Amino acid sequence: MPLFEVETESHIIITWAENDNQATEVVRESYPHEPPIRVTRRPRDTWVISKSALGISGAADPCATARDCLAKAAGDKIHAIRLYMQHTGADLECSRKAIESNMVMGW
Repeated sequence: MPLFEVETESHIIITWAENDNQATEVVRESYPHEPPIRVTRRPRDTWVISKSALGISGAADPCATARDCLAKAAGDKIHAIRLYMQHTGADLECSRKAIESNMVMGW
């Protein structure tokens, strides 16, 4: 089954679907107030996000650190960002990106 990237005003959704219409329907069910503005069939069946594009770099494993902060904060994003900043010394923007990207990955 092909992998599709569907963009709305606020989200980029990655989903498997048989065709463009089915991918669009997945988005309509999940985000009914956000019409799709772009539907792209990905050339392969995998999706890669560059950590450097998210502003994540360094010797520490940001995923493990961010997930630990999310666990300690019981999923509270703001508290997890503060914990991440304290633990790593990262600035607010880098900390926000690390926490949010791990929330998206299904912490």
